[in-house]
This record gives sequence, structure tokens and C-alpha cells, in this order.
Amino acid sequence: MSQPARDALRRNAGHLASVALVIMWSSGYVGAELGTRTGGTSLQLLGWRFSILGLLLLSVCLVLRVRLTDRRAWARQAVLGLFSQAVFLFMIFEGVARGVDGGTAALIAALQPLLVATVAGRFLGERTTPVMWIGMLLGMAGVVVVVSGGLGAGSAPWWAYLFPVAGMLSLATGTVLTQRLRPTETLLQSITMQSVVAAVALVAAMLLVGQGAVPAEPEFWVAVAWLVFLSTLCGYVLYVFVTRTRGATVASVLLYLTPPTTMVWVWLMFGVPITLLAAVGMAVSAVGVILVLRSRAAAQAQRDRR
Repeated sequence: MSQPARDALRRNAGHLASVALVIMWSSGYVGAELGTRTGGTSLQLLGWRFSILGLLLLSVCLVLRVRLTDRRAWARQAVLGLFSQAVFLFMIFEGVARGVDGGTAALIAALQPLLVATVAGRFLGERTTPVMWIGMLLGMAGVVVVVSGGLGAGSAPWWAYLFPVAGMLSLATGTVLTQRLRPTETLLQSITMQSVVAAVALVAAMLLVGQGAVPAEPEFWVAVAWLVFLSTLCGYVLYVFVTRTRGATVASVLLYLTPPTTMVWVWLMFGVPITLLAAVGMAVSAVGVILVLRSRAAAQAQRDRR
């Protein structure tokens, strides 16, 4: 095969992976909607999800002889796993269970990179420009527009939206800690350790509140399988592939396509309508995202030149 043909094939693979990333990443919020509609609680869905995922990843590590005996690594990944996995996802799922639709939850969670790039920039030694602050404010304004539409429709009480907000803050904390701690573990080691820690924490919470019974509904296990394979395994693999082949900025931009994608999924699967306010809010947030990412990329390029 000639070099131009190989380059074209590589570009096409990158484009297909980008589209798949948006779909698979959105599947997590759809899975939350699917799981809560089967009668399972947030703790049960996540507890069984991470238990199965942890066992699968431990088996892979055993076959590949991946080292998992470093206590310091476990301590680092335990902290990161609690913030970036257990607390983040529980808050998202709990918000959906209390009436917040998956698209709105995805939009709130999508503010996390903006929050890290602006508010947390000083803790990471990164310069925050006025354009980035404007972008952050626009992103927040878009979320307010979408949430106001949800409140007007009476789909969820106002306090239910605090759950995905708390989840977004937890993920932002985990992101900042990751950049500060700079863990040396491989992706497989990190995901395995975080999944095991999240499983232990969530199963303990399940037992503590009396939700340890094994659900018998087949629909519940369909939702769990959905979350394990589509949202976690496919989503994370594609995210890493796109980040390494097309860059972190492109991957970040693609993740901001998940809220509208999720809203379409929820509409097709559950009949939740896409309102005009939701479309306007997502458009406003998208402008904010573009401003932040472009300003951040320009600042990074300037630092690299220096």
C-alpha cells in the first residue's frame, strides 16, 4: 500500500473513531436513564457495574502479568477513583434517578474541563486568560438556560440538579489531583485499580443502606452490561485512541458533542422531547467551550515556543 493510501486510511480511521467516541461516551448517560427506569437504584447499578468491571480487568491483568502490588500506586489511584469514578458517577446517576434527563446531566458534566481550565488553573500553574473566563461564564449560562427549561417543564425539582453539579465538581477535583499527582501507572493499571476501589466503596454503601439483594429483573442486567461494555470499555479505549492520534484538544472538543447526542438518544429511546431552550442552551455552552479550548491551545503553544 502506498504512503498516501496509508495516510488516507489513518485519517478515515481517526474520523470513525471520533464519531464512535461521541456515541460511546454518550451511552453512559443513556445507561443511567435506562438503569433507573428498570427499578434499580443508583448504588445497585454502579456497585454491580464496577464489581463486574473490576473482576474483568483483574483477570486481564493476571493474564498479561501486569504488576498491581505497589501500595503507593493503590493509594494514589484510590483517591482518584473515588473522586473521578465512584462519587462522580453516583451523583450523575442519582440526579437522573430524581428526574434530571440524561442530556442535561451530560451538559452539566461537560463543564468540568472549563472549570479545570479556569478556576483550577492557578493550582496547576497555568495562566488563565480573560477569554477563558468569558468562555466559562458562557458555558455556565448555557447550563442555566437548559436547567431553567427543565424546571419550567416540572420534570425534576430544583435540588435534583445539585446532584450532577456535585458530580461535575468531584470529577474536576479528580482531574486536578491527577495533574498534581502525575501518577506513573499505565492506563490499564489505573483503570483496574480505580474500578476495584470504586467497586469496594459502592458495594459497601449498598450493604450499608440495605440494597445488597441481587436484582432479578433481566432489564437491570441489560443496563449493567450496557454500562460495562459500551460506556466504560469502549468509551475509555476510544478516548485514549483519539487523544493519542488526534490530540487532547480534539478529544475535549468531541466530548462536548455528547450532550446533544445524549438528548437525541434519550428522545429516541424514551421519548423525552428536545426543547428549544435545551437547543439554545447547548449552543451557548458550545460557544463558551470553543473560546476556552482555543485560548488554552494558544496559551499552550506560546509556552511551548518559549
